[in-house]
Amino acid sequence: MQTAQVTKRPATTVVSELNPIQKPLVTLGLLASIILLAVIISVTGWTQGVLFLIGIALGVTLLHARFGFTSAFRRLTSVGNVQGLQSHMLMLAVATTLFAIILATGFSFTGVTPAGYVSPVGVSVVFGSFIFGIGMQMGNGCASGTLYNVGGGKASLFITLFGFIAGSVLGAYHFTWWMEDTPSLGAISLAQDTGLGYAGGWLLQIVVFAGIYGMTILIANKKRPPQMKPLATTTGFKKVLRGSWPLLVAAVVLALLNALTLSVRGNPWGVTSAFALWGSKVLMALGVDVSSWGYWAGNTEALNTTVLADSTSVMNFGIILGAFIAASAQGSFKPKAFKPGVAASSLIGGVLMGYGARLAFGCNIGAYFGGIASMSLHGWVWMIMALLGTFVALYIRPLFGLKNPNSKDSFC
Repeated sequence: MQTAQVTKRPATTVVSELNPIQKPLVTLGLLASIILLAVIISVTGWTQGVLFLIGIALGVTLLHARFGFTSAFRRLTSVGNVQGLQSHMLMLAVATTLFAIILATGFSFTGVTPAGYVSPVGVSVVFGSFIFGIGMQMGNGCASGTLYNVGGGKASLFITLFGFIAGSVLGAYHFTWWMEDTPSLGAISLAQDTGLGYAGGWLLQIVVFAGIYGMTILIANKKRPPQMKPLATTTGFKKVLRGSWPLLVAAVVLALLNALTLSVRGNPWGVTSAFALWGSKVLMALGVDVSSWGYWAGNTEALNTTVLADSTSVMNFGIILGAFIAASAQGSFKPKAFKPGVAASSLIGGVLMGYGARLAFGCNIGAYFGGIASMSLHGWVWMIMALLGTFVALYIRPLFGLKNPNSKDSFC
């Protein structure tokens, strides 16, 4: 009698010799973090300081796991690799569970009533998330990916970040038109607007996560896609400090850190609102009256106070520094030159992401991660449209000399 053969898939990590620690850079990163933390606390208080530390933890986690949203969507739509999406489902399931408890009980470390990201579902979200999906494939990084890759020394992502800021400002300038002159269903919470409550909304989403995870298993069994290339790591406690982290471990850590953010500042983790603020402040310094834009209505104080008072900005600074320290500890901070086609693609991709994030009420973090964890319908719409945008981008990337995955590849 013949027995069925089981094809073993390669592990996502292997034990190997790591690069030497870049001690001067690690020292520089730690010193910069300590100084900035002290300044933040002295200028704005301990809450912002805690959020800065959470940002550092996010940067370290993202860098160690190379946790991607852009690459996960690209691998899925190109060859059917589901490893990234599976880690997303675990992350969202854990975050939804924690968010449901926090939002239902009003739990807070700082006395601020927590509120999730529940935003309107309309044409702006559909269009914005679609072009964001295109942009993140052209820019080779999403919102969180741009930040941690900048910190990790990937040179082309500096151009992506510049485009991201420019696109965010343009989106803020056009924000009123999109809100007032395009159709919208309004904000829809799967917990509060369906009568299910947080317990019912949680159960509904857990069932959906399980269903998507089951679909990914079917896709993997049918397509047998190439798996992610093993990442160099080490053993013992050194693995935590210098080695690569499994995707599923990082997924849980990111969910915990997002829930911690919600219970500290009263809102989930976000990234791109800071880009609109930074760019608008630059325009103000050049004499442009950005305070008259509808996007800044009721929030002009942010334009006139230190950027350290903006919690999203502080967390972004932490992510960059955390990734820089982690990359230096791994000995992988080595910026490299890139081709003109990559530069052009990075700039265009950044602009598309910045503009799209403003229209869609967030990016892969604020709308996708934070929105779905908050049980907002707009988060699910964002996911679907960003995946469609990713599929379209597969036909655009080769025009700029960017390679798409194929069935013979293994993925980093």
